[in-house]
Amino acid sequence: MKRVVTSLILIPLITWVVLFAPDFVFTATVCLFAALCWMEFAGIASHYGARFTALAGWIPGLAFLLMQRDEILLLIAIVLAALAFSLRTADLKFAIPSAGLFLLGLLYTFGAWRSAIALHLQSQYWLLFALTINWVGDTAAFYVGRSIGKHKLAPAISPGKSWEGAIASAIGAGAFGVFFLRWLLPDVPLPVALLLAIAGNAAGQVGDLAESALKRGAGVKDSGTTLPGHGGWLDRLDSSLFSMPVVHILIRLCGLPT
Repeated sequence: MKRVVTSLILIPLITWVVLFAPDFVFTATVCLFAALCWMEFAGIASHYGARFTALAGWIPGLAFLLMQRDEILLLIAIVLAALAFSLRTADLKFAIPSAGLFLLGLLYTFGAWRSAIALHLQSQYWLLFALTINWVGDTAAFYVGRSIGKHKLAPAISPGKSWEGAIASAIGAGAFGVFFLRWLLPDVPLPVALLLAIAGNAAGQVGDLAESALKRGAGVKDSGTTLPGHGGWLDRLDSSLFSMPVVHILIRLCGLPT
C-alpha cells in the first residue's frame, strides 16, 4: 500500500515538472534528483571501501550536469582531481578503487540526469516518454511476474524478477510507447517508435538489475529509506538512469525531428 501511495504522489508531481513547470523549477528538480541519487550511491560505495564523502561530489557533479560547453575538459579535470585526492587515502590499496567509484557514481547519477536536460530541451514529451515507458513497464512486470512468473531472470542479483515479468514489461512499454509517440510526436515513424520504446524499457530493466547488483555486493537491502514502499531515490529512479541516456542516444542516431 505504501508503494502505491508513494507512486500516486510522485508520478503526477514529476509529470507536472516535466510538462508544465517553469524552466528554473525543472532544472532545480533535476539537480535535486541527481544529488539525491549521488548521495545514496556514495553510501553504497562506502561498503566497497570507498574513501570519499557524498559532499565531495556535489560541486563537480552539478558542474558536469549543468555545463553546456567544454564538458569533456571538465570531465578530464574531474578525473585528474579524483586521482590526486585519492592519494590522501591512508591505506593506498583503496586509492584507485575510491577514485574509480567516485567517477562511476558521478557519471551514473549526474551524467544520466544530464540526458534528462537534453531530452527536455528537444521536447518535454521526449523526456516524459523516457520516464513513462519504465513506469508502465514496471507495473506490467510486477503484476505479471507476481501472477505467472516462474523462470528467474537473474536469481543471483534479484530473486524476485522473472523472465515472464521482463517480457510483460517490454510488451507493455512497447504498446504504450507507440501510442504515446503517435499521439504526441506523430512525426516519429511507427517502427522507430517501437524500437525506442522497447530499447528504452530494456535499458531500464538493465538499470534496475545494475542497481540491485550494487546493493547486493554492498550487502544492503535499499539505497535509502526516504520513500515509503520503495526504499531510496536510487531504488525508484534506477531504471530512468539507464533509459534516459539510451533514448537520448537513439534519438540522435535516428536523426529524429524535435
